[in-house]
Amino acid sequence: MQSTDIAPLPTAFRRIGWSNLFAQFSEQIALAAAPLAAVLLLAAGPAETGWLQTAQTLPFLLLSIPAGLMVDRASRRRLMVSTEALRAVALLAIPLLLAAESLNLTWLALLGALGAIGTVCYSVAAPAFVPSVVPRERLADANRWLELARSAAYAGGPALGGALVGWIGVSTAYGLAAGLSILAMLLLTGLPKDEAPSGPRRDLLDDLKEGARFVAGHDLLRPILMTAVFFNVSWFVFQAVYVAYAVQNLGLSATQVGFTLGIYGAGMIVGAVLAPAIAKQVTFGTLILLGPFAGLCAAGVMFATLWMPSVYLVAASFFLFGVGPIIWTISTMTLRQAVTPNAMLGRVSALIMTATFGARPIGAAIGASVAAHLGIAACLALATAGFLIQLLLIGFSRVPRLRDISEAV
Repeated sequence: MQSTDIAPLPTAFRRIGWSNLFAQFSEQIALAAAPLAAVLLLAAGPAETGWLQTAQTLPFLLLSIPAGLMVDRASRRRLMVSTEALRAVALLAIPLLLAAESLNLTWLALLGALGAIGTVCYSVAAPAFVPSVVPRERLADANRWLELARSAAYAGGPALGGALVGWIGVSTAYGLAAGLSILAMLLLTGLPKDEAPSGPRRDLLDDLKEGARFVAGHDLLRPILMTAVFFNVSWFVFQAVYVAYAVQNLGLSATQVGFTLGIYGAGMIVGAVLAPAIAKQVTFGTLILLGPFAGLCAAGVMFATLWMPSVYLVAASFFLFGVGPIIWTISTMTLRQAVTPNAMLGRVSALIMTATFGARPIGAAIGASVAAHLGIAACLALATAGFLIQLLLIGFSRVPRLRDISEAV
């Protein structure tokens, strides 16, 4: 995982990159398998799959801030290794329960939430670890490789998970996910040892307040945070009901559902690959704006499937959901790393993750509730309105006026 036209990125980063690839594949296979197992094996409907999504994303809301405080106070390497091991154990437990004929929605939700703890800690620790092993001028390149790996996982993971569930069974999908998680853990153990920061310990609440004041008072981070909140709430309003909608309303098979989710990852790959070329043609602010714009377009296409049910429209929607927001992720992470002091990166990353990824269980809960009372059409309409709001939030901020990253520092 290295650039072909400039010097290779450091060996430590390449270990992070490969472990990130395996961990992301593990997560995406499991996320694709969970709602399919719920619908096909446990007769779950849209409301049940919505609550399942809520449970599986709740750790992002509850644990991101504690994880961020740990990242700034303890060994980032040790935290990533231990929580990745926890994810592997949670994944292995599901096929064991299935073999014992004891799997139910409660166990599926609880183990999904347990596995998500690994994702939370990895996602908070990695952005804080990378600047310590990658020169500042190479951060954008490093972030692009991380997101390219994530994109590949989003492309192949759901398709593979759906295919395995449809052809062989749920146990195979979860077994493969657990194996990939173990590989990610082994790669992380080879990273250079990092020690906890020295010096007097500060009060946890003071640390948290300092990070919150920094984000809330920054005229670039604040609108990015608000935009991401609305994007994620809207995305999970839709995600909460998508599998049930696809199977029960659009008539898609498990394999086709996995394929459409894989198209999302394909869009991410295209966006990550094209990001450097696009960045040369547009300003840095415009580059950031592309993600929210593509999100609104994608939501509109998916909304149209209510009247024109077509797997091709669904695929087009997921492609747009992938290609634009991945450019957003790469550019905004680079911006965050550039403007945030390293000693505060864990807290700032945790606060942003709490507000953005933490919005996911809220969106899933809203989607489940709206689906239960008003139907899937109302969910799609609500999600589309949310994507409009997130575009307006970033569009009227200072961010689109940035010509390059130097104007942000």
